[in-house]
Amino acid sequence: MKKIFLILSFFAGLLSQAQQKADLIIYNGKIATMQKQNEFVQAIAMKDGIILDIGTEKNILSSYKSAETKLIDAKGKTVIPGLNDSHMHVIREGLNYNSELRWDGVKTLKRAMEMLKEQAARTPDGVWIKVIGGWNEFQFEEKRQPTIDEINAAVPDKPVFITYLYGKAFLNKKGIEVLKYTKDTKYEGSLLEQDANGNLTGLMYAKETPKAIYTTLGLTTKLSPEERINSSIQFNHELNRFGLTSVIDAAGGNQNFPADYVTSLELAKQNKLSLRISYYLFAQQKGKELQDYEKWVATTQINKNDNLIVANGYVEEGAGENIVASAADFENFLEPRIVLSDEMEADLEPIIRLLAKNKWPFRLHATYGESIDRMLNVFEKVNKEIPFNGLRWFFDHAETITPSELERVKKLGGGIAVQFRMYYQGELYNKLYGAPKTQLPPIKKMLELGIPVGMGTDATRISTFNPWMALHWLLTGKTIGGMQFWPKDQVLDKFTALKLYTSGSAWFSGEEKDKGKLIKGMYADMAILSDDYFSAKTDDVRKIESVLTIVNGKIVYASAEYKALSPEIPAVIPDWSPVKYFGGYQR
Repeated sequence: MKKIFLILSFFAGLLSQAQQKADLIIYNGKIATMQKQNEFVQAIAMKDGIILDIGTEKNILSSYKSAETKLIDAKGKTVIPGLNDSHMHVIREGLNYNSELRWDGVKTLKRAMEMLKEQAARTPDGVWIKVIGGWNEFQFEEKRQPTIDEINAAVPDKPVFITYLYGKAFLNKKGIEVLKYTKDTKYEGSLLEQDANGNLTGLMYAKETPKAIYTTLGLTTKLSPEERINSSIQFNHELNRFGLTSVIDAAGGNQNFPADYVTSLELAKQNKLSLRISYYLFAQQKGKELQDYEKWVATTQINKNDNLIVANGYVEEGAGENIVASAADFENFLEPRIVLSDEMEADLEPIIRLLAKNKWPFRLHATYGESIDRMLNVFEKVNKEIPFNGLRWFFDHAETITPSELERVKKLGGGIAVQFRMYYQGELYNKLYGAPKTQLPPIKKMLELGIPVGMGTDATRISTFNPWMALHWLLTGKTIGGMQFWPKDQVLDKFTALKLYTSGSAWFSGEEKDKGKLIKGMYADMAILSDDYFSAKTDDVRKIESVLTIVNGKIVYASAEYKALSPEIPAVIPDWSPVKYFGGYQR
């Protein structure tokens, strides 16, 4: 019996040793563990989607290499943990990406208008040409927006709709005709501009609400179910291009559950998502929000993974980002601050009580300190009756949150997901309120207090989805047009900025112990960069892309010298799609 036991032990040891051989090893790299500042290793081994070990090239190769191990020479390039956007509308944009012309990264208005005209020439009759967010005039050399006359001249015979931030949109003459809009067309809280003769000019403005803009957007061309699948694949792949491996979807207007989530759900079930996606649920009908959350709490399951292959591949997280319509803290810096309705507290309280009772995480869109104060009053009241006790909750945005409000957030165990909206709207903020005397949002103060902070873009209806533009904002405090918005002494160092985009954002989906660092036992999500983030000039950070992106230990994107390793993705459909001809972010 002893002999049999020894034989079995010997084979068990061999089996254990064999199981520790890596699927994939990256070596000869400058691998940032992000465990602490200036900690770099040469090699990293991974197996079954988990990091086996990190260390010197010699030790990793001798310990974990087998005949079956795929080896990737990083050629001295920088490797970072996969980027994690804590606030993006990835599910909604996936449904629409292939139908949109993106001006993200375009350097001149002249080129933007050429793209518009080129796209119109290949777009079939009856199909809308759309530019939905991701740009402003300060990125253009001309430092101005297009005029409605220029848009009409460029595209006289097909409908065009262009949105500008959350406050303005352009609708060409053909678009007005197709929609049958007249001087009598009205939208609550919005303005459709008229000329001296009472004719619509094509300019639309959000005053109290963006209802006109987003109702009109909903009337434009929609992709078919097959095209939506393709569109989501293309958009996710575009995010992988910049080293993104995880996204937390903040839900949003006109993003109905479950109807608008099934495309990504289908991709998750087929293991065709190239990102880990965590998502929140946003009630859409004003006055019926409580009923929606009561239904969802009773019938859906948070933290249930719908991807059977990838851990936390597609997971419902909780409630938000808007919870009730009366708490919609609309951030239109073309107009003065909106004062929330007197009913806000009464509307919000029963939902927060429901969520706290059922331990549902929640997030709440909040721009202004004046609104945050009232929201915190509700949270503190509920907490006295139903203690949050570690419940994960957080504010989104929080540009003008005050030091005392931050203390209250800390006391309640909350976090703050910040975005670089001021990169696009800093000039508008200055015009309304003057130059800020401190960082907006006050990220350094949040970190000083030990409040969890995650970074995101809020793409795509205001900002671009390119995370390196957001990192440029953190490192410089400048706007996209180069205006110094933050005081220079308020900017972040490179390690802190990148940490917000990796382990910082992981807290917001409850995964801070699973990802965001390149250390043993964490998810094998990482990117080899085109340039060294840590030594690059600050302005050159904007140029960085990933040349190899890995999710769950598998290559999901490869370019440049690694292009041969790129997985195949389907060709873009429909044939007229702007993405097919221009791609996404423009270089």
